[in-house]
Amino acid sequence: MLTDYSLKMPKNIRAGAHAIEQLTDILNDSIKKIVIFTDKGLLGLGLVDLPIQMIKEAGIEYTILSDIPAEPNYHEAQAMIDAFKEEKADFIIAVGGGSVMDVAKLASILATDAYTVKDLLDNPLLAKKQVPSLMIPSTAGTGAEATPNAIVGVPEKDLKIGIVNPEMIADFVLLDARLIQNLPQPIAAATGVDALCHAIECFTSAKANPISDTFALEALDLIMNNIIEACTNSEALTAKSKMLLGSFYAGVAITASGTTAVHALSYPLGGKYHIAHGVSNAILLTPVMKFNEPAIKDLLAIAYDRVVKDGDKGLSEAEKSAYMINRLDEIVKVLEIPTSLQTFNVPAEDIDGLVEAGMEVTRLLVNNKREVTPEDARAIYLQIL
Repeated sequence: MLTDYSLKMPKNIRAGAHAIEQLTDILNDSIKKIVIFTDKGLLGLGLVDLPIQMIKEAGIEYTILSDIPAEPNYHEAQAMIDAFKEEKADFIIAVGGGSVMDVAKLASILATDAYTVKDLLDNPLLAKKQVPSLMIPSTAGTGAEATPNAIVGVPEKDLKIGIVNPEMIADFVLLDARLIQNLPQPIAAATGVDALCHAIECFTSAKANPISDTFALEALDLIMNNIIEACTNSEALTAKSKMLLGSFYAGVAITASGTTAVHALSYPLGGKYHIAHGVSNAILLTPVMKFNEPAIKDLLAIAYDRVVKDGDKGLSEAEKSAYMINRLDEIVKVLEIPTSLQTFNVPAEDIDGLVEAGMEVTRLLVNNKREVTPEDARAIYLQIL
């Protein structure tokens, strides 16, 4: 565990049954023009109607940018940022999932012409916050509302790359379960398991520390004990609220610690085959946890004691660890998320490329408690073919 550690997080977080209504308190006379980043699906569902209504009542000019593709590459992200710059807005609101929030965060530091998204791929710390931002997540979730990260595809590498810059951390966050109430189960499940991965990876990361553990363990507790009900019952607003909070806490844990080999090895799956980020993480979760178990058995036992409310505390460390891995696997299967690359027609001959791309994600692989060699990566990929 690290002996020196720190925490950066959004300045103002508001959560609960009526969190959206608190937007009124955030809007003030100094704001002259707002750009709302969202997607057409959310617009069609009316989930952006209330924020728009409150902006109108405040008499503030606004523009909506909704052409954000799912999991954009850096060219697509730059196109949205160029459109944002033309609006000359002085406040950003993002209503959406991880892709929407990531593009909005990039826009908040790229409002000038000094740098582009491509520049940040090589040096993510170049840019500074230019425009304050508010994140309203519509999934529970990516945790993007809490992190300084933005994930973009790099087509020439068949890979996704994380741009990490503390200046991208949101100024405001609103967590309201009504925005995730009617998410289709496949989306709720994939994004929920993404949050689950954030929690368990950050808790077992080589960069874990007392701050990250506080958030990661609470996130793991909230998510593991609510994810199935939240994803399968549209009326389960209490479970959904807990999932939103758990997702946010897991995002904070990322900021204080970091994800590991699950995320590292999943990036090539999204970059080359455009498998949804949460799905690719779900496919890799059990194989990577089993690979890591010799190095994290004690941590998984601690997690068991926190998460399993009616568990047998007399179990051995090995038994508690095995239970946790089996439970993670069970959650993925109950939520009917694919567990094999066969679903996506990934051919066996692509293994070499996957291994090569996965091993490039050193930013995350260094966090893994057990070293991952190319041979290890190959064995993990072979398990999911």
